[in-house]
Amino acid sequence: MAEIDPDEVRMFSGRSNPEIAASIAECVGVPLEETHFSRFSNDNLFVQLGASVRGRKVYVVQSLTPPVSDHLVELLMMLDIAKSAAAKEIHVIIPYFSYARSDKKDAPRISITAKLIADLLVTAGATHIMTMTLHSPQVHGFFGVPADPLTSRMEFLGYLRQRELDPERSVVVAPDMGRAQAAARFAEQLGLPVASAYKTRVSDTDVEIGGLIRRQVRGFEQAFVYDDEIATAGTVTGLSHVLVENGVKEITLICTHGLFLGKAVERINSIPEIKEIITTDTVRLSDKLKQQLPMLTTLPVGHLFGKAIIQNYLHRSIGELFAYAEGGE
Repeated sequence: MAEIDPDEVRMFSGRSNPEIAASIAECVGVPLEETHFSRFSNDNLFVQLGASVRGRKVYVVQSLTPPVSDHLVELLMMLDIAKSAAAKEIHVIIPYFSYARSDKKDAPRISITAKLIADLLVTAGATHIMTMTLHSPQVHGFFGVPADPLTSRMEFLGYLRQRELDPERSVVVAPDMGRAQAAARFAEQLGLPVASAYKTRVSDTDVEIGGLIRRQVRGFEQAFVYDDEIATAGTVTGLSHVLVENGVKEITLICTHGLFLGKAVERINSIPEIKEIITTDTVRLSDKLKQQLPMLTTLPVGHLFGKAIIQNYLHRSIGELFAYAEGGE
């Protein structure tokens, strides 16, 4: 950590996930500077960075979690402040980039919002973007500046390798074809077989799981469902019902980004075969949620961002941290 000059670097956090920002700052070996937030009487947001950034390398940490628009505006304002105050470089650390879902024009008269947000970040002042496990890998190419999508896969592997896994009993399952490649790589590294479901999205919160998965999972008692994120849990619980119907007795849900919105908790708790959920701290989880989902395990990933920041600062490769073959539908 001594390799970083703390006088040359300034690190700030928005309000979406200050805990992971503190973890990143500790790993890098620099203080997390104060940022002042308030609102005017007309509901306009006021943001002020609490330390000088002139001529320095600035790192701003902010996940785009609900309320997404508020957190996005906070982030854009922080970048604009750093740019206007003559920062040398502005690095944006977005542990969870929610708009990666909006990666294509699949209906008339809609926005490719992932590209719009990418452009806004650069216009506001970003000179480098760092994120983790984009829902759609092609979003990596939307940014007009260097972008590094990291992966949490090795953290999940390290956690699961502490157990004795039987390839005759256990299978890794991709919830849709978009996750098939990532699930296959994950399964190979665990020494387990892989199966892939075919998913049809009915609405924002509901999906239908095709019948092909039934033949692939028969004979297995344990399934590891490997996804990039769990929002309303419609996909993973729909798949879990199919798995249970075909003899699976234990289900572990694995995702980088655990949002657990809407009826997610109710849906998950309605399936007793779901024994564990493994996620990371890219999304800030409330104590209430942790009580509602006692089977939840949260793996910290701040050190991965910290390591990537140090490597980037020293102009070294971060290839080992990169999210090759990761992403969703």
